[in-house]
Amino acid sequence: MSNMERWEDEADVIVVGFGAAGACAALEAAQNGARVAVLDRFHGGGATAASGAVVYAGGGTPYQQAAGYEDTPEEMVRYLKQEVGGWISDTTLRRFCEQSKANLAWLEEAGVPFEASLCPFKTSYPTDDYYLYFSGNEQVSSYRANAQPAPRGHRAKGRGISGKILFRGLENAVKAKGIVVRTQTEVLRLILSQTGQILGVEGRSLPSGSWSAFLHRRLSKANAKATTYAPPLARKIARLLQEIMDRRARPYRLRARKGVILAAGGFVFNREMLAEHAPLYLRCLPLGTAGDDGAGIRLGITAGGATARMERVSAWSFFVPPEALMQGVLVDRQGNRICNEELYGATQAEQIAARGGDAYLIFDSKTHRAGLRQLWDQAAAFQLLYMLPALLLRRTKAHSLAALAARLEMPVSQLQPTMTAYNVAAEQGAPDPLGKSPEHCLPQTCPPFYAIDCSLDWTKGVPCSAMTVGGLVVDENTGQVLNVEGLALEGLYAAGRNAVGICSRSYVSGLSIADCVFSGRRAGRHAALLSGHGRDPDRSGS
Repeated sequence: MSNMERWEDEADVIVVGFGAAGACAALEAAQNGARVAVLDRFHGGGATAASGAVVYAGGGTPYQQAAGYEDTPEEMVRYLKQEVGGWISDTTLRRFCEQSKANLAWLEEAGVPFEASLCPFKTSYPTDDYYLYFSGNEQVSSYRANAQPAPRGHRAKGRGISGKILFRGLENAVKAKGIVVRTQTEVLRLILSQTGQILGVEGRSLPSGSWSAFLHRRLSKANAKATTYAPPLARKIARLLQEIMDRRARPYRLRARKGVILAAGGFVFNREMLAEHAPLYLRCLPLGTAGDDGAGIRLGITAGGATARMERVSAWSFFVPPEALMQGVLVDRQGNRICNEELYGATQAEQIAARGGDAYLIFDSKTHRAGLRQLWDQAAAFQLLYMLPALLLRRTKAHSLAALAARLEMPVSQLQPTMTAYNVAAEQGAPDPLGKSPEHCLPQTCPPFYAIDCSLDWTKGVPCSAMTVGGLVVDENTGQVLNVEGLALEGLYAAGRNAVGICSRSYVSGLSIADCVFSGRRAGRHAALLSGHGRDPDRSGS
């Protein structure tokens, strides 16, 4: 029997993974005339459906203009170069910024809703009253000195955590285009020709309508909840899901006439890979879904793909909102001040990681009371869920800084001078040496004093979440996976967190989904327009 006779089906382009990157790749490929098939191990959505649905976009979007902000691609480049510069080419960064406005419009055409209501306070995620905000470091003095600030965090409009709204728009657009989506299908290997060309994929799929498929779906939904609230339980459910696939799934082979696009997420849920590349972040709450276990990256490696930035992890312990807590002083275990407290959470976390991963926010009773008052107006429901316990139950309290240091097992000989220097400068109105804005430089002198734990640990005062941002190396013009010699692997692409991308050096809210759109469309377009490999499917060597 020939290999051609053993294919269950074929498509021009096969997309592995059905989150934002996979959906965008599939939709773009179909819009360019390709017959597309999407395979997903679970039920679609990926980390995007579980996210806050923030898309980092600028250059003069209609929502920026409606909110009264003039932004240009050049200003967006100036800002992002401070965040991501040096790890992607200037040409790619400029292309990303120049296409940003059009990519947001493309999402709207797919059915994703946005709105121009601008959040008036600093936050890590806006409440349901607001859908446009400053989602990164744009207003921090050191960044503002080089680029005109503009709000670029465009949150898909929907109550609560609106990731499902964003993905639903893409999913509906994919279905309306007639794209085949096969869920509960695990890709185990790429099928290569004897010359290394990608011919298709091989894996296994649960029979549609079967009891095992029903159980797998139910457990998948439970797992999605557990990943956020009970990671140990999530790991147990993930093992059950894998056992169902091992026992009940049937072999499945799909031929790709033009290419395969890997868009199956990062690897933060693979503790072995995380221990190998970024062990410090094993302490964090993994952000994403069980599908973020590195499967797509490993598929690329088996085909000869090179990886980079695998040690890069974006982590954050957001203590804002409430905005008042930026008045506090962030110190390490030795009592030394770490950074400007206005910095974006992931920027802070990188500096915390450089000091061993432990940090505490120190503040007084006035700041504590102001923070509690602000919470009710500034915090979304999920933020209340962790910030109220952090401020009322999980904080450390003492009537003097010396007693607070003792309770934290921190040398008072260093904490006291740190706080004294900060308070004296604040009382005198002197510029903050780390660049914090004057309105947030208020003396912390009114006892009792408080500390909340901002360490890289999900079990501490403010839970720390993390996601991986490294992956397969790709050609920045086409999205094709590159080998260790820098040569493109014919017919193989990667997008989103499967690949090194825009946010692989530094992350601010919305940059990952924006990169999923950018890199997904790039890969889908190039794969669809590829003339074909001229290959003989009977020479796969499998």
